[in-house]
Amino acid sequence: MLTFVEEILLLMLDDQDGRLVDLPRSAMNGVIAGAVLMDLAMHDRIDSDLQELRVVNKTPTGDPLLDGTLASLSGAEGRSSSAWVEDVARDADDLRERALARLVSRGILRKEEGRFLWVFHTRRYPIIDDREQREVKARLRELVLSNEIPDPRDVVLVCLVEAAGLWDLLLTEAEQDKAADRIAQLRKMDLVGQAMTQVVRDIQESIAVASTMAW
Repeated sequence: MLTFVEEILLLMLDDQDGRLVDLPRSAMNGVIAGAVLMDLAMHDRIDSDLQELRVVNKTPTGDPLLDGTLASLSGAEGRSSSAWVEDVARDADDLRERALARLVSRGILRKEEGRFLWVFHTRRYPIIDDREQREVKARLRELVLSNEIPDPRDVVLVCLVEAAGLWDLLLTEAEQDKAADRIAQLRKMDLVGQAMTQVVRDIQESIAVASTMAW
């Protein structure tokens, strides 16, 4: 089974050119951090309520992608979910590269490196085996366009897709209008997901304000 980090990265990859969607780096880092925390929550290593998020089990999960974060958080006191997201986001670049490397090693992606106009370094991850990506997309579409009882993992993915602004890649405009209330309802089911989405939105609003002031 893929981690949430791996699944959201698959959704972020352009099917045609293998590049990640254009998302501000700080917002991307918030999404990656939220995905890691949600993975740890699914492994019953962290828990949250309306006030704070805390480590409840310091035992390693056995997944190297998650256990480094778990170890770094284990000595900390309970804090708000948004504070944890911001902390983990500092390591998001490394977490993203390691997750992409795992997808390559599993034969799902292929790594290509080159130079754009012989100046800017570029990196692409063309999808070799799209079964995982198609399965994730199908699950999410079915969930938000129906009234079926959600699987906890899919609720997490809804939060991640919302934070990353990826619905345009999964739903038509008409489908997004139809599913808006359902998506809002699903997002309320995960406290970490709510915090992560808010952190990413705050980042994007700050960038927008800064850009406006620059003009």
